[in-house]
Amino acid sequence: MKKVFVLGGTGLLGMATIEELLRKNYEVSTIARNKEVMEDVLPQEVEERLVGDINEMKDEQVLDLLTGTYAFIYAAGLDERTLPEAPAMKFYYEKNVLPTQRLARLARLAGVKKFVIFGSYHTETAKMWPDLKLQEQPYVKTRILQEEVAFMEGEGAMEVMSLRLPYIFGTMPHRTPLWISFFPRVQGQDVVKVPAGGTAMVTTQQVAEAAVGALEHGEHRGTYAISGINMKYDEFYQMISESLGQTDTIIEKASLDMLRPSAKKMDQTVAAEGKEHAIHMEKQIDMQNRNAFLVPEATMSVLKYQKDDVRAEIRKTLAVCAEEMRS
Repeated sequence: MKKVFVLGGTGLLGMATIEELLRKNYEVSTIARNKEVMEDVLPQEVEERLVGDINEMKDEQVLDLLTGTYAFIYAAGLDERTLPEAPAMKFYYEKNVLPTQRLARLARLAGVKKFVIFGSYHTETAKMWPDLKLQEQPYVKTRILQEEVAFMEGEGAMEVMSLRLPYIFGTMPHRTPLWISFFPRVQGQDVVKVPAGGTAMVTTQQVAEAAVGALEHGEHRGTYAISGINMKYDEFYQMISESLGQTDTIIEKASLDMLRPSAKKMDQTVAAEGKEHAIHMEKQIDMQNRNAFLVPEATMSVLKYQKDDVRAEIRKTLAVCAEEMRS
């Protein structure tokens, strides 16, 4: 039985991936800082569960931890919702790039054969829209670098793949979905103005299946932008409105010229506070007025993950958020 180490195993994606690995008869090990959370969410079949912070462990300890491991799934790191002190690029370099490079190097030295990164679809849209120069944004630049340093660490000895993940929907016990941050824009509003574009969306189950698929079918330096469906933002905000019981709320598409001034002001406000958005708000508005759509079959056929009822999972996820908003 092949052994897979999952970093971030008590998170939404890590937990789903562990369950999928177990279904595919892999042996699983993981580490978490909180013993109580680990005992609460991890399946009993995960016998090797360590308490601690892998980033604070010595190299020798990590090598011992990974000895005999076939694959490493990196389901950790920070996304673009964090608002750090400026410069944001330095912050994300230290939080996402350096830990990935170190652990990829140690995994290779320990004899690990496969390494899968849970990355961001912003690295894919940077390629789709070169005119926006997204690769110069702090978060996007460091996500691209995260992939590249891991690829280079694996050269000649370990196959490294990256999943470029879009909007993801799913729930887990005792955890409020991140989508609750969208609700204040809608709750109690008669009219909500939203960007005209749209995005790809997946379920946590599809991410889990794609991660295992990358282990089994991926190629070194493969970047796999996965998708279940594509959805316009106005439909998504309509679903938020419905989850709140606001059937009369009007969702309107707003022009780029209408949205850009407020986005620019948000960037100026945080800059005055010595902070910087991971992706500048003005740039986010430019992105959200385009369709960041993907072709699901393009990666489904390679990684062998299945179609899922994404809209049903969105409704389930938003229902949890709405209940939290009402409590």
